[in-house]
Amino acid sequence: MANPVGEDNWVEFVDHQLREAADLEGRVRVIEAFRRATLAEPGSLKVWTAYCEYFWSLYTDCQPGSDAGWPPEEQQIGRETFTLDAALNLWQEGYEAVQYRLSDSHELWNRWVSLEMELLRRNVTEPGVRRITHLFKNRLAVPHMTWDATSQMFSSFLSEYNRQAYESEMLQVTRNARDAKRLCDMRDPWETKLARAAKAGDAAALRATMSEYLDWEIRLVKSKKDARDVVVNFQICLGLFSRALTGPLAADEDTWLNFIVLISTSHTELKAGRSPVPARLVPNMLDVLQRAVRHIPWSGPIWARYILTAEEAGLSFTDIERIKHAATDSAQLDREGMASVLDMYSAWCSYLKRSAMNPNATEEAVDVAEVGLPSALEDVKHWGKRKYGDAYQGDPDYRLEKILIQFLTEKKDDIEGARAVWEQLSQVELHANSYDFWLNWYMWEMMVFAANRSKTRSPTPATMAQGLRVPSFATRVFTRALKVRTVDWPERLMEVYLKHCNDYELAETLREAQDTIYKTRKGVAKRRQRESAQAAEAAQAALAAQQQAAQAANAADQPMTDLADANSSPGSKRKREETPGEDVGVSKRSKSETHSEELKRDRENTSVWVSNLPRDATQTKLKQFFREFGHINNIVIQKRDDAAVALVEFRTADDARSALLRDNKYFGDHVVQVTAATDCTLFVTNYPPEADEQYVRDLFKNCGEVFSIRFPSLKYNTKRRFCYVTFRDRDAAAAATKLDGKPLESGKYKLLAKFSDPLARQQRHGAQAEERELHVVNLPRGTSEDDVRGLFAKAGRVVSVRVPRNMAGQSHGTAFVVMETKAEAQEAIRALDKLIFGQHPIKVELSRPPTHKVTATDRTAPADGAAAPPSPQPPHSPARDARSPASSSSEPAPSADTNNPTAAAIAARTVAVLGVPDTVTVARLRAVLAAAPGMPPDSIAKLVLHPTHGGALVELVSEAAAGRAALAWEGLEMPFEGAGDGQGQEQEPGKPQKRRLRTGKPADLSAAAAAAANGTAAQGGGPAAVAGKSNADFKRMFLGGSGSGDAAASTAAATTSATAATATPGEQDGQEAGEGVLRNGSRAD
Repeated sequence: MANPVGEDNWVEFVDHQLREAADLEGRVRVIEAFRRATLAEPGSLKVWTAYCEYFWSLYTDCQPGSDAGWPPEEQQIGRETFTLDAALNLWQEGYEAVQYRLSDSHELWNRWVSLEMELLRRNVTEPGVRRITHLFKNRLAVPHMTWDATSQMFSSFLSEYNRQAYESEMLQVTRNARDAKRLCDMRDPWETKLARAAKAGDAAALRATMSEYLDWEIRLVKSKKDARDVVVNFQICLGLFSRALTGPLAADEDTWLNFIVLISTSHTELKAGRSPVPARLVPNMLDVLQRAVRHIPWSGPIWARYILTAEEAGLSFTDIERIKHAATDSAQLDREGMASVLDMYSAWCSYLKRSAMNPNATEEAVDVAEVGLPSALEDVKHWGKRKYGDAYQGDPDYRLEKILIQFLTEKKDDIEGARAVWEQLSQVELHANSYDFWLNWYMWEMMVFAANRSKTRSPTPATMAQGLRVPSFATRVFTRALKVRTVDWPERLMEVYLKHCNDYELAETLREAQDTIYKTRKGVAKRRQRESAQAAEAAQAALAAQQQAAQAANAADQPMTDLADANSSPGSKRKREETPGEDVGVSKRSKSETHSEELKRDRENTSVWVSNLPRDATQTKLKQFFREFGHINNIVIQKRDDAAVALVEFRTADDARSALLRDNKYFGDHVVQVTAATDCTLFVTNYPPEADEQYVRDLFKNCGEVFSIRFPSLKYNTKRRFCYVTFRDRDAAAAATKLDGKPLESGKYKLLAKFSDPLARQQRHGAQAEERELHVVNLPRGTSEDDVRGLFAKAGRVVSVRVPRNMAGQSHGTAFVVMETKAEAQEAIRALDKLIFGQHPIKVELSRPPTHKVTATDRTAPADGAAAPPSPQPPHSPARDARSPASSSSEPAPSADTNNPTAAAIAARTVAVLGVPDTVTVARLRAVLAAAPGMPPDSIAKLVLHPTHGGALVELVSEAAAGRAALAWEGLEMPFEGAGDGQGQEQEPGKPQKRRLRTGKPADLSAAAAAAANGTAAQGGGPAAVAGKSNADFKRMFLGGSGSGDAAASTAAATTSATAATATPGEQDGQEAGEGVLRNGSRAD
C-alpha cells in the first residue's frame, strides 16, 4: 500500500488512481485513498477540497438523467452509496478541518455554501433558508481574513430570501462577530507579510515570516492573558501549523518540534486538569509523531519522542519495535551525521532498560534487554564505522553505554560486566582525554563500594588494615587517569584523587597518591608552560595576521581610480592609480598605532558559543559561569523564545579552549552546550556601498542562520567598506564561502566572502610596497610627463610617470614616478633630491600610502531645471578642480544667481543631520535620506559625512528643499549595526538596532561634536542634543526666502567654521574623498 508524503504527493497519487477508476469498485478505491490522505494530512486544504469535489461529482453522476454513462445497476448502487446527505456532511467535515486556516479556508467554504444555495434555488423552503442562515452565522463567528466578503454574501442572501429579518439578522451577526474581527485584526500584519512574500515568490522570506508568525502564535497561546480567547487562539494556532506543515515548512525540523511540544504540553495540562481547551480539540500525540517522522525521517529527536510516546501510551513491545525498525530502515536517519542515530537508539535502549527494571517486569522483558542493549551498541558501532571509518569514536556522551552499565549493575548485579564496559570506554581516546569520563567512572565505583560494604562478597579486594575495607577499584580509576598525559583537566582529577585517598585509603596508599600527584603536577606545569608559550606565539601571529587583514580590508575598500581622483588638488589626499607593470590590489600599510588595541583582538579564535541558556541569562551571570577560565572581552546574547544563545569572547585562545570544559554543565536549571566558534566568521567585502545589514543577510539567507554582522567604525577611515558575518555554525559559514566571487548589481561588483583567518598572512606587493614609487614635489606648473621621464631616466629605467592635473589641465606641481628596481629608486633620490629643475628646487622621496580619511563626500549633479548646483567655487579653486567630470559637465550654465553663491546662500540650503551611527557609509546615509517620505527626487546636491561628529552636512538644491528635508528627516529611524567595540550586547535575532535622526543648522554639527568631546550634552535632551531650526526658519524655507540677513550670515559663518574644523587642510575646499567603490571584483589602491 503506497504512502505518499505531503499534500501534493497525495493529490497526485489519488489523481492517478482516479484516472484508472473505470467502474464503481475503482471509484470506491479512490474514496478510500482520499480517506487515507485526510488521515495523513488532516489540515490540508488541497486534499479536503479535492476529496469533497470528487464525492460531489459521484453524487451528481449517479443521479437519473446524468450523462456520466454509468451502467443502470451502478447508478442504483451509487444513489444508495453517494447520497446528498453524505456529500453535504463531507463538505461540513472538510470545512471543520480547515476552518481556522485564516487566509485560505474561504476557498472550501465558499464552494460548499454555493452548492447549498444552488440546491435552495431549485427548491426554496423555510428549513433550507434557516440552514443556510445558520451556516453563515457560524462562519461569520469564526476568524478569517475574508470576513467582509462573507458578510456581503450573507447580506445578499438575506435580501433575496429573508428580507423582513435583514436588519435584525445583520445586527446580531455584527455583534457576535466582534471577537472574530478583533482576532483577525491582531493577525493582519502577519498575514500581510505572508501574502507579500508569496506574491514576490520569495520562498526564503515566506519561510522566515511563517516561522516568526508561529512563534508569535505559540507565545499567545502560552500567555493565556484573555480567558475568552484561549480556546480560539489555540485553534487558530493549530490552523497556522496546518498551513505551515502542509506548505513551506513541511520539511522543517524545528517547526515539527514546536508543534509536537505544543501538543505534548496541552496533553500534560489536560491530565493535570489545568487546560481550558477541550480534549477533543487536541490532536493525538501518536498521530502527530507518525506524520512527523514521515515528513522528516532524518530527525533523531522526533523518532526518540515517537518511541517514548508509544511507551507512555502503553503500546506493545512489537509495536514499539516496529517503530524502531522503521527508523533504522530509513535511508535518511544518518543524513546529518550520527547524532540522529544516537538519539533514536538512546530512546530505544532506555525503553528496554525501563521495561526490564520495572518491578513487575517479566523474565522475557529482562531477557530482551539483556540481548537488546549490547546488540544496539554493536549496531551503532557498525553504523558509525560504515559511515566514518576508523575516525568514528562513538558517542561523546556514551549514552548507550551508561544505560547498559545501569542495567548490568542494578538489574543483573553483574558488576564485572559493567566494569568491563567502563574499561572498553577508557580505551577510546575521546573518553580517555575527558576528566568528566574518569569522574563518572569513579562515582560509579564508589556507588558499587557503598552498596556492597554490608555484603559478604565485595567487588573490591578485601584489603584489611585495622578492620578497614577500602575502595581500591575507585582508587585505581585515578591512577589510570593520571597516566593519560592528554587529559583535559588533570588538576581537577588530582584534587579529587587526593581528597578520596584522605577520606578512604590507607596511609601507604595516601603517600603513594601524594607522590604521584607531585610528579604529575610537575609534568602538568611544564605542559601548561608549553601551552602558554604556544598561546603567546599564536597571539603574536594573530596580531600580525590581524594587522595584515586590516590592511587587506583597507586595500579592498579603495575606489577604482578615475579622472576625479587623478585631478585632485595638490593639498588633498591622493588615491593611487594602477601603474603599468604592477599588480592591482596592493595592500596598504598597517593602521595607526592609535587603534592598535582593536587589532590585537582575535575574535574568531577566542570565542565560544553557549547555547540552551535560560532566557533570563545575563552578562553578569555568564561572567560568573566562566570566571575560572580567563578574562572575558565581550558577550553578545540573543534571546530566543524559551532560551538564549551567547557568543562569549575571551582574551586569549587558550582561555577559550579551557572554557569548553563547561560544556554540558548546568546554568541554573538548563544544561548548556559550549562549543568553539572557530570557522564561523567570514570576512565580506566588494558589495555595493549602500548595502546595509539586511542586504548582507539577504545575500546569505540560504546558507544558514546569521548570528551577527559586524561593520567597522568609520571614525578614522571613511573608506572602510567590509564587514564580518558570524554564522551560527560552521556548515553555514562554509556554505556562505561558496558565494565568493558572486557578481552583484549586474556584474558591477564581485562579492568577496572568505573565512576570517588571522593566520592567513598576505604579502604586500606593488611598486609602493616594494619602494619603487617616488613622490616628486615642487615641479614647475608646466612640467609634462615626458619632462619628468627624461629627468629620472638618468637614474635608471622609468616604468611609469603620472602628473596629477586640475580641471583646467594645469599640473599641481607634483608627480609620481615608478622605477624598475628599488636600487634605481634610491639612486634617483640620491641624485635628484633638492635638484634645481626649471628654477624650482624639487623634493624627491619615497611614495607613502595616503593617511586615513575622516570625512566622506557624495555629490550628485542636479537634474535639469534644478535650482542650484552644489556649492560652486571660484574658477581654478582646489575644490572645483577636484570635482569629477560627471559632476562638472552636468551643471547648469552659470548665472548671476547660481554660479558663485555666497556662503550665506549655501548655509541657507544646508541641513545638519545628527545622530548618525559611525558605521553608516555616506552612500547608505544618502539612500536613507533620499527615501524619506516627502523627499522630492534629486533634491540632495551634496552630502558630507562626519563620523567623528556623529552626523553629516547635507546641501539641498534649494532653500525650500532644505526646509522640506529638515521636516522629513527629523525623527527618521536609521537602522544600523554596532561596530563591535567590545561592550556586551543583548540582541533580538536578525534585528538591527535603530536610531532616530535629528536635524539642525550646520553649526549644530560642530556643537554636537564639541559637546561629545567634553563629555557633556547640550540642552534639548539627549547626548549632544542641539537646537534645530525654528518654525520661522522652516516657513521661510518653504516660501523660498533668500535667506539673506544677519541670521543667514551667522549661519554661513558657522557652516564655514564647522567644515573647517572637521576637514584636513587638503579637504577644506571640497571634502572630495568619497566612499570607495569596488567594481568587477578588482581592488584599486
